[in-house]
Amino acid sequence: MTEIEESERPLSLLSIVIPARDEEGCIGSTVGHLSLELKLHAIPHEIVVVDDGSTDGTWRLLQELQERIPQLKPVRNEGLHGFGRAVICGLEHFTGDAVVVMMADESDDCRDVVRYWNELNRGVDCVFGSRFVRGGGTIDYPPIKWVLNRMANTFLRFFFRIKLNDTTNAFKAYRRSVIDGCRPLISPHFNLTVELPLKAIVRGYTWTVIPITWRNRRAGVPKLKIQEMGSRYLFICLYIWLEKHLSRGDYRKR
Repeated sequence: MTEIEESERPLSLLSIVIPARDEEGCIGSTVGHLSLELKLHAIPHEIVVVDDGSTDGTWRLLQELQERIPQLKPVRNEGLHGFGRAVICGLEHFTGDAVVVMMADESDDCRDVVRYWNELNRGVDCVFGSRFVRGGGTIDYPPIKWVLNRMANTFLRFFFRIKLNDTTNAFKAYRRSVIDGCRPLISPHFNLTVELPLKAIVRGYTWTVIPITWRNRRAGVPKLKIQEMGSRYLFICLYIWLEKHLSRGDYRKR
């Protein structure tokens, strides 16, 4: 199958991968609202929620939800834990021909998932949401986190010479061919949010940006520890930068 045929082939099933650790307070509403929104738009879907070593009632709640939401596929990450490892676990279990990575805390708007699906069906390989373009926005974004976010994304824009200004946001959509073409994924923590889109860009997959909305979580505790992530983000950036400049195109989309 040629590249043109691959990009124009109609998508038949959307998978949503949601990593969850100790999200008993919000995973039910996240899955419920998402499933309802996708049903309203007649989008065939599955929701793969990865329990990443929860110590609360997250796994029990997921099993209960599955009884009334058959599209829900709870998975347990039985290996080492970490945000990136949980997402990778989900990417090993999804069956759709497109996938959206989404947070468990309802910070991501499920209506944007519908827009991602529509954009993918126009033939693009990846759809990257941005909270910092016209039409996008944030609600109750912590000021210190906002400053660090804008600094990190400005660095990535100049370092990789790309126009994407919200690379660090996990909430993005990909065709299955992109996920397969970006393996192996090696980030065990939140640096996966940088590895996946940057690899897709460097390896020659097509992408577009749409505005999205983000709301701060209303239940549970944030899992991102900013003070632990600086060197990990830098490692992944350097790793992909070296691939871009030294691999001589060995990993680019064919």
